[in-house]
Amino acid sequence: KSCYYLHSERLWRGIRFFCLLCVFFAALVISVPHPARSGCENRVCNPRMGNLAVGRPVWTISQCGLKSPERYCHYTMDRCVPHCEVCDASVTHLAHSPASMTDSPFKHPPTWWQSAQGITIETLQLDLEVEFYFTHLIIIFRSPRPGAMAIERSQDFGHTWSALRLYAHNCSEVFNLEDGHRCTEKYSTALPCSNGEVIYRALSPWDKLDPYSITAQAHLSITNIRVRLLQPQTCPCQHKFPDANFATAHYAIYDLISKGGCLCHGHADQCIPAGDQQIKHLTNKHMVHGKCVCRHHTAGDHCERCDRLYNDRPWQPANGLTGQAHQCIKCKCNGHAESCQFDETVWLRSGQRSGGVCDCLHNTSGRHCQHCKSGFYRDPERPLTDPDSCTPCMCNRVGSTYCNPDNRDCVCKPGVAGPHCDHCRMGYWGFDEYGCKPCQCASDCDPYTGGCLNRSESDFNSRENHLFLTEELFSALRHPDKCVCKQQALGNSKAFCNMKKAYAVKVRVLGAHDKGSHAEVDVQVLKVLWDNLSISLSPGNVTLYPESWTLRGCTCPVLYPGMEYLVIGHEDVKKGHLMVNMKSLVKPWRPSLSRKVHQLFKTICS
Repeated sequence: KSCYYLHSERLWRGIRFFCLLCVFFAALVISVPHPARSGCENRVCNPRMGNLAVGRPVWTISQCGLKSPERYCHYTMDRCVPHCEVCDASVTHLAHSPASMTDSPFKHPPTWWQSAQGITIETLQLDLEVEFYFTHLIIIFRSPRPGAMAIERSQDFGHTWSALRLYAHNCSEVFNLEDGHRCTEKYSTALPCSNGEVIYRALSPWDKLDPYSITAQAHLSITNIRVRLLQPQTCPCQHKFPDANFATAHYAIYDLISKGGCLCHGHADQCIPAGDQQIKHLTNKHMVHGKCVCRHHTAGDHCERCDRLYNDRPWQPANGLTGQAHQCIKCKCNGHAESCQFDETVWLRSGQRSGGVCDCLHNTSGRHCQHCKSGFYRDPERPLTDPDSCTPCMCNRVGSTYCNPDNRDCVCKPGVAGPHCDHCRMGYWGFDEYGCKPCQCASDCDPYTGGCLNRSESDFNSRENHLFLTEELFSALRHPDKCVCKQQALGNSKAFCNMKKAYAVKVRVLGAHDKGSHAEVDVQVLKVLWDNLSISLSPGNVTLYPESWTLRGCTCPVLYPGMEYLVIGHEDVKKGHLMVNMKSLVKPWRPSLSRKVHQLFKTICS
């Protein structure tokens, strides 16, 4: 007869377990319409779910029979017939270890974990190696269910914990909460004395929330789960035998099912072991693994980012309600990159159409690797996608600023000359990374030392090729006896207002060049005080054209390299040149000049 009861109990428990799994699996399929289909192409997908506790240790505070054999009694199937046995951890068929909670529920004979006798507070804890997707928990007790218990989870590998649900026969008395407010009295009665279940659902109802949304992830993601058994209960059948030695106080659990899956945000249909888990649990085919085999061009253990070359738009989880995959899009890099980065500024500027910036290889540059980087030019005989399409320029790296990527012409630094920018031009010396410095001589100077060179007039026998003769190649700053540079005064407001002028700027003189038919002075505009030009003037490098140097053979007004000046001159409108002559106002810069010039233009000359 007892064998009949035991067989019926195992059969009833197996049927109940199978029905529970069917109900929860159906709920999951309703909530996520598409993962039931095979394949991930252009649709949301999800790996299979299972018991997260299978293949992983469940930690408990105690186990019966560890120190010595323990006698215990229990009652089955609501029949008040005691069955007394011995628990001995040293004997395999009498041991009831925590691993028995996670083996097959259909195992014959049935297995269970049992706490030590007299334990009031017991803890079961499952630690996961990575973050998982957790949907519900089922606990089937062999002993009467606890009068109070708590289910808790951690999302940071045990550093912090939060309560998911509290259970008590009287929530107000045990937890100071009303029934239905984070606490339920549904699963805390002492009956049935065996096979009573406790069920927790992470989300309810399922069909109203996208399981991959941020809100759902806050409810579903876990790294650890803990069950605290806080108040053991005795079977009411013990009251029928007050004098018999059948009383026992312990917790016992047949099955602990922590249902969940690999966290892949809808971008994978398969998972593999994560980290060193592959070695530890290689033989457990029922284990739910934690590393996603990502689809939709996503990457990461949980498909939480786009793959290296697929960052043209921001990563998104799939949508479990609409079935949209939200695949990552490949960056357009013309075959010159293995990765790209998403740039939100670029994304917004494009109207949220494209935001990828390529990490360019093969000496290319630009958002799409469509240009050659500095020092290289595009070979017209090779296609744009050829790895060798950008060829090195022949420019001297010290003397050149860059080479034109379209025609490989070298652009020289100030004072540097030659097709490859490899030497100082005439009148300059000291070739280095900053260019060449102007000679401070009446004629040419040594290109290496800057020392003045004496040359005969025969070297300058053609006025067509040279701006000045040898005896005229000097600065009025050094030789005031050749020509007198009479500077315009700023104090005469009437003369200032009547002066022919189109601009007023603060400049730093960079260098001067003899162009044969005219002279050019390179300056850096530091500040624009006023302009009335055909083209607006702004700070930067510009060229001044001192017409008096050509007409008079005299370097007036004085513009000494390296110094800063206030320059007020006129414009050659036809050529768009900034002109300066003997009637222009050129004065060494002082801070007080700025205020004075502004005052003249705004009040007196207006």
